[in-house]
Amino acid sequence: MTVPGRRSSTFSRLLRHGFTDPSGAERLLDSPQLAAVTNDPVLLDALGATADPDLALLGLVRIVEAQESDTGRRELLDTLIAAKPLRDRLLGVLGASDALGDHLARHPLDWQALVTYEPQDLHPGVAEFERGLAEADDPVSLRVAYRRCLLSIAARDVCGTTDVTQAAAELADLATATLRAALALAQAAAPEDAGMCRLAVIAMGKCGGHELNYVSDVDVIFVGEPAEGTDAADEDKAMRAATRLAAHLMRICSETTVEGSIWPVDANLRPEGRNGPLVRTLSSHLAYYHRWAKTWEFQALLKARAVAGDLELGEEYVSTLAPLVWQVAERDNFVADVQKMRRRVVENIPPAEIERELKLGPGGLRDVEFAVQMLQLVHGRVDTSLRSGTTLDALKALAAGGYVGRVDAVQFDEAYRFLRSMEHRIQLFRLRRTHLVPEDDADLRRIGRSLGLRTDPVKELNREWKRHAGVVRRLHEKLFYRPLLDAVAQLAPGEVRLSPGAARERLVALGYADPAAALRHLEALASGVSRKAAIQRTLLPVLLGWFADSADPDAGLLNFRKVSDALGKTPWYLRLLRDEGAAAENLARVLSAGRLAPDLLMRAPEAVALLGNGSSGGLVSRTRAHLEQEILSAVGRAGKGEAAVTAARGVRRRELFRTAAIDIVSSYGTEETPAYADQGALVDLVGAAISDLTAATLAGTLRAVVRDGWGETLPTRFTIIGMGRFGGHELGYGSDADVLFVHEPREGVGDEEAARAAGAVVSEMRRLLQIPSADPPLLIDADLRPEGKSGPLVRTLKSYEAYYRRWSLVWESQALLRAEVVAGDEELGRRFLDLADPLRYPAEGLGEDAVREIRRLKARMETERMPRGADPTLHTKLGRGGLSDVEWTVQLLQLRHGWVEPGLRTTRTREALAAACAAELISGEDAEILDEAWVLATRVRNAVMLVRGRAGDTFPSDGRELAAVGRYLGYGPGHVGDMLDDYRRTTRRARAVVDELFYGA
Repeated sequence: MTVPGRRSSTFSRLLRHGFTDPSGAERLLDSPQLAAVTNDPVLLDALGATADPDLALLGLVRIVEAQESDTGRRELLDTLIAAKPLRDRLLGVLGASDALGDHLARHPLDWQALVTYEPQDLHPGVAEFERGLAEADDPVSLRVAYRRCLLSIAARDVCGTTDVTQAAAELADLATATLRAALALAQAAAPEDAGMCRLAVIAMGKCGGHELNYVSDVDVIFVGEPAEGTDAADEDKAMRAATRLAAHLMRICSETTVEGSIWPVDANLRPEGRNGPLVRTLSSHLAYYHRWAKTWEFQALLKARAVAGDLELGEEYVSTLAPLVWQVAERDNFVADVQKMRRRVVENIPPAEIERELKLGPGGLRDVEFAVQMLQLVHGRVDTSLRSGTTLDALKALAAGGYVGRVDAVQFDEAYRFLRSMEHRIQLFRLRRTHLVPEDDADLRRIGRSLGLRTDPVKELNREWKRHAGVVRRLHEKLFYRPLLDAVAQLAPGEVRLSPGAARERLVALGYADPAAALRHLEALASGVSRKAAIQRTLLPVLLGWFADSADPDAGLLNFRKVSDALGKTPWYLRLLRDEGAAAENLARVLSAGRLAPDLLMRAPEAVALLGNGSSGGLVSRTRAHLEQEILSAVGRAGKGEAAVTAARGVRRRELFRTAAIDIVSSYGTEETPAYADQGALVDLVGAAISDLTAATLAGTLRAVVRDGWGETLPTRFTIIGMGRFGGHELGYGSDADVLFVHEPREGVGDEEAARAAGAVVSEMRRLLQIPSADPPLLIDADLRPEGKSGPLVRTLKSYEAYYRRWSLVWESQALLRAEVVAGDEELGRRFLDLADPLRYPAEGLGEDAVREIRRLKARMETERMPRGADPTLHTKLGRGGLSDVEWTVQLLQLRHGWVEPGLRTTRTREALAAACAAELISGEDAEILDEAWVLATRVRNAVMLVRGRAGDTFPSDGRELAAVGRYLGYGPGHVGDMLDDYRRTTRRARAVVDELFYGA
């Protein structure tokens, strides 16, 4: 009973010692079970030193209650007070693990397993644990013995006698001993099977690497052979026997009873995974790894270790496969394969859990492990000191060899240890397999206190966790790229650094085709003690990673050097890349995505400013009104003729770069700008941006030409009509500007004078826009005019009217479907469109003769215009299901029904297709098929121009260019075949719709 007047002082003492429920603690301390030790101040101090004093006190009361005799209780309590090591261990375990407290309550004598070890036994090995499990003669007693051994590991861990790596190694040794004991039980239960075969158990993953968690699947691979002296013909029987033994072992460890389970044994790392046989012979394993194994399977073998069964066979397995492991870095796309697997792991984390994922999330344990393993596989081919299966041992060896900077290695070692310690404490509480950081403050408080954070455990734990995770997030750039700079910059005397040969090996593994040139670029950029070089050394590790993620890392690095050389003395350039995270990544993506965007940028490097998010406008498309205003202002400020149009073309070049950058960044996706989910919307954005820019450039050029020759007023009114993809707002990077020129003499001006003036304007515009210069030319194509190339370049409105009334052919009516005013006299342009409307939207629609003529023209075009030798399944314009197929089908619907369906009266293909679907002229499924094919073919054309720097209607034949097109379209390394298959499948479906709707098949 509580003595009056004592309550307040005891209550405050309990609060000071870390109890969160002092009232409950006071009742427990006053309980009869603890009467003999209640007043001992040593006990309260020891409880206050635990992770959760309330939990430790409750667990202690439960253990004392569970003792079967008074003698047992006295022995426990006397030892608790007299023996500090035991007291600290027992209470430490009870305060950190509710599950081990339950075990001690069920098995009250097991506290004796925590009696102080002799010094030489402080860190027991497999043999010690085998002695601890020796008396287990069935699965249940094995589970009890396993928990008893686990108690000793946990006690040393929570009391700081061992560090996290030692505890992980002990857990792996206990797992080894347990696998041996379980196999022995399985063999004893089936002696005939045991006599027929040799069975080796190979530990993989964290068990194989001597870094196991408290609760984790134990990854294994089983290798079997017939017993010595067995006839080779009986191999199948031997394998079946070995499989039964292996399955029995797995059940012993994995099954759940009143004592819980030990841990699941996971054999899914075996060849063919869960679909493959559980046990294979060594030769079968070898054949699989030679022919079928993927990169990740060799990566997994880094940690392979023979642990149980026939150890001679197990060691033979490890030594036989080791040479294959150290050749895997020579595979194509090795680094990309490993990085892709890492990304896939992150993508599979539920969004609600990703911020709490200690193991798999960004900045988690797996990031460190993957990076270390990649470096081992790259450099371990020639440096055998790196071939450790333990992450921190391998990291230490990488630092000693100069493959990782020493400071970096220390930081990552600390981060990894802290994160593993958190993981251990989280799992230890209930002995459950989890890597999620709890959200409850009580759980966070217990974890924080267990790690020595006592002032404000929750706040301190979150701060330390985020700090270490932030360090780990930077591990990729640190571990892979900074040593490359150290190799060339020669900044820190006495530091071990990558040799030139090792640096070249790493660059090759990362996808650089010319490592010698890459090293020269790095040396030029990063050497020296200037502020510029210092900033470059900060930027380059990140940039190198982004370049390596592209199809042409060499081009990305070369282009970056060129831009840096051009802007190196500009004060804002490096500051922009350093301070605006988006700018650096955007630049890396743009410079390594192909030739067009870098070529545009090199002619005006200051356009790098567009890649940031500052006041320069950034990666946002500009409206036609803004573009036209800027170009007209530039023309107004410039001199005459060529100078004015040069100014207009300069704006065009910069805005083409902006559009290309938007396209590339939106297609790749960056940290701040995820990849465009709606590819059709991206196609529309690019087509509209280039079309608006072309229209604004024509308007500016027209203004310059008229001003130079006639002042402010041309003798004739003049307008430009956009045709084809231009009029449809669907221009690509390599498109010509299809136009018609229309004029009308002003009052009092003769027809000849007006015609001469209009002809002179057209000729001068075409000349000025094609003059060779640093700016890309704008080609004007007027071949859709009446009489084609044989007709005059410019006509009066009356002449167009007369021609169309008397001579117009059906293809000309079809061409007028895309007609739209783009520059010049708007009123005259509107009148031309009024003239065109009855032709392109004929009353009552097209007659059957006209429909047959259009079909005939289309069929002839497919036959005559397809380039010789071109694959018709991959030609984006004229090929099966390509742009021409979709556009002619949509245009036929417009010609037949545009007179009655207002929605069809648009120059844009996708809008007309959507309107046809809304009018039920085409089914929703067919409309979706045509739209998907049109968008894909347009994206391929844009990609070809971005990658090659010149227009093309077919996929590139060069492997690297083809891979770059694939990356733009969202296909990762090694998936070019999938891209071509998908294109053929999409366009094949579209052609089937075209055959039905257009040809009436």
